[in-house]
This record gives sequence, C-alpha cells and structure tokens, in this order.
Amino acid sequence: MNVLLALCVVFIGLPGMLILAMHLLRRQHAIRHQVEAAFKWFLVGCACLAIFTTAGIVLSVLFEAIRFFNIVPLTEFLFGLEWSPQTAIREDQVGSSGAFGAVPLFAGTLLITAIAMFIAVPCGLLSAIYLSEYASHRVRAVGKPMLEMLAGIPTVVYGFFAALTVAPLVRDGAAFIGLEAASESALAAGLVMGIMILPFVSSLSDDVMNAVPQSLRDGSLGLGATRSETIKRVVLPAALPGIVGSVLLAASRAIGETMIVVMAAGLAAHLTANPLQSVTTVTVQIVTLLVGDQAFDSPKTLAAFALGLVLFGVTLGLNIIALHVARKYKEQYE
Repeated sequence: MNVLLALCVVFIGLPGMLILAMHLLRRQHAIRHQVEAAFKWFLVGCACLAIFTTAGIVLSVLFEAIRFFNIVPLTEFLFGLEWSPQTAIREDQVGSSGAFGAVPLFAGTLLITAIAMFIAVPCGLLSAIYLSEYASHRVRAVGKPMLEMLAGIPTVVYGFFAALTVAPLVRDGAAFIGLEAASESALAAGLVMGIMILPFVSSLSDDVMNAVPQSLRDGSLGLGATRSETIKRVVLPAALPGIVGSVLLAASRAIGETMIVVMAAGLAAHLTANPLQSVTTVTVQIVTLLVGDQAFDSPKTLAAFALGLVLFGVTLGLNIIALHVARKYKEQYE
C-alpha cells in the first residue's frame, strides 16, 4: 500500500517538477542574457570613454591652438627661424612682443631624435637578432630581462647620467680632437636617449621574430641557406611589420622625452645642425611655457598648445605610417 502511494505521489508530482524545472531554466537563461547584455554595454562604455577622452584632449588643445593662431600667423609659427616667447603674461608686467618661429624647436627635436635612433635601432635590432636566433635559452633568460630593465629606469636618472657623466665626456672628447663643444649638447642627450629607448626596439623586435613560424626557417635551411641568409631573407622580412612598429614606437618615445633634454641639452632654442651645440625640443618648451604663474590668454602660454598640437600631429603620422607598413607586409607574408 505504501509503495502504491509513493508511486502515485511520484507520478502526480513529476509534471509539476518538470514545469518548475523549465521555469527555472528559462529564468536562468534570461538572467544570463541580461548579464551578457550588461557586460557588453559595460565594455562599450569603456571603449567610448577612451574615445571621448582622446577627443576631449584633442579638442581642448585644438581650441587653444586656434586662439594662438588668431594672434600669431600660422606661417610665422611653422616657418619662423627665431623662438623667443618673452611676452608679458599679466597686465602689470612689461614684456617684448616675442618671436614664435618654431623651426629651431623642430630642428632640435629632430636632431636629438635622429641621434637617439641612430644608437637605438642598430643596437636594438642586432640584440634582438642575437637573442632570437643565436642565444641559448640560458643566455636569453638572463639577457632579455637585463635589456628590459633599461625601460624601467626613471628618466630623471638618465638625465643625471647624461648631465654628470656623458656631457663632460662629450665635451672633453671634442676638445681632445680640437673641436669646441658646449657643456650641454644635443649629442650627449641623444646618446643617453638612445640607450633609454633601446629596449623598445630590442624587446619588441625579439618578440616579433620569435613569432615567425619555425617552418619558414626549416624550409630555408632545408634549401641550403645558411643561418645568416635565413635571417636576412626569411625572418626579417616576415617580422618587418612588427620591427617597423617597434622603431616608430621608440621614435615617438624619443620625440616626447623631456627630462633628459632639460638636463643635458639645455633650454636655448638654437637653429643648428651641429650635435656639439646646445639645443632644445618641443616638449621642453611646452613645459617651460606652462611653468609658474600663468594666464592662459597670452601668446606665450597659448604657444604651448600650438606646440602640443604639432607634436600630436607628428605622433599620429608615425602611427599611420606604422599601420600602413604593417598592413602591406602582413598581407604579403600571411
């Protein structure tokens, strides 16, 4: 009797249990979709936040730069050969009309960046080739972290090293061979800056070359090519997009460096191609113009935003070039 009663309870309760289970599953399914939708909109919000932040930065710099160009002609700013923004920033001050020709700043930035890239690109690329293609696992495990440690050193430490060690060596070395060098020079700043950005080239290039399929190397070696020929004709062309990206990233880092230039290259805007003379860069002048008690309604302070707009345009151009090269060669080697 008890067995029959239990069977009756089971048969009667089974449909109800199935209905309850389906209801719970539908509810769980709906909740899961709600969570997925909420997470999706959270990700969209994060992406939009980054976009809106970038747009806000660009627009704020652009509006202030337009105010500057309403006072100083764009042609004078881009093609003028004298930079002396000594104007009055308050009504109770007396200042000159100032000169806002930014060519000396562009030339100084280009000179120091060129010296830094001349050091960083060959040394970094050769280091990456050695670590990726020739070094043993033990050497690679020690050498790569030591190279990457250079990227973690504060720039002010590099500045001290450039001002106290490299700059005197450059000056004494120039005097030894009969040349005249300033106590603060573009060469000293460029050499130290090249050491600072070297890990950007070496580490990223090493990672890219390691990502090249081993089958490409084996096929080249199987056809009779030597290891050096394989590197030159197979590995480097296949890794070229990443290598170009690392070089342009290092160039952007060099263009935006301030502390080393302040401490080792000086603040004077000299239009010269002599690396033994003191020069200054765009970023240093931006900092100089915005230091102290400033009113953002004079050409002196608004010039910083014009320089920032030019700097943004240069880095944007470098990124576009990197994307173009990566897209072109990625289609070729995939």
